[in-house]
Amino acid sequence: MNAEWKAESISEIRVKLMRSVEEAGRISAFFLSEWSFDDQRHTPGELEHFTNGPFDSLKQQHHMYWYIEDDSGAIVAVTSCKENEHRTNGYLWDYLVVHRNYRRLGLAAVLFDSLEGYIRSIGGRYILTYTCDLPEYIPIQRMFKARGFELIGRYPHYYYDGEDRIAFYKKLDCEAKPEIALVENANSGIDQTDRT
Repeated sequence: MNAEWKAESISEIRVKLMRSVEEAGRISAFFLSEWSFDDQRHTPGELEHFTNGPFDSLKQQHHMYWYIEDDSGAIVAVTSCKENEHRTNGYLWDYLVVHRNYRRLGLAAVLFDSLEGYIRSIGGRYILTYTCDLPEYIPIQRMFKARGFELIGRYPHYYYDGEDRIAFYKKLDCEAKPEIALVENANSGIDQTDRT
């Protein structure tokens, strides 16, 4: 199935916005699956976030999850963002996870475009994100740089001894338009409708 999907145009991939408890449960199960993260040594906080974060986001404005399914309806990629804790139009890009068998197909780029489009549409000022400095995370670090993020800091031994957290930042140049919400674009198949 992977080879068949790879042959399809990237514009045919449908990004969905999580809107229901059922979808939140599926996203949580995907995060916790053996197919999501290469580094399976999750911290207690990560396990809590993977278990509860999707459900919690349903009650919070501007805390969004987008996902992509394969032809059978299984989730194969997820990303999320939320407004900073000060609610000042800065956004934290939390996770970008692609199923091991579906990597290098452009799914991460499509999900990021959906996330960034949403943040721009509501007048977001910046996107802040982070990752681990282990070799497993080099591909996402490359993606951050390719998408215009700059490395802004390092937290030594943040996750575990010898595992630093590295932070990336992207300034967005857009006017605040908080009443605008993107709707489904029939040409791209990307659903960015705001739940709020």
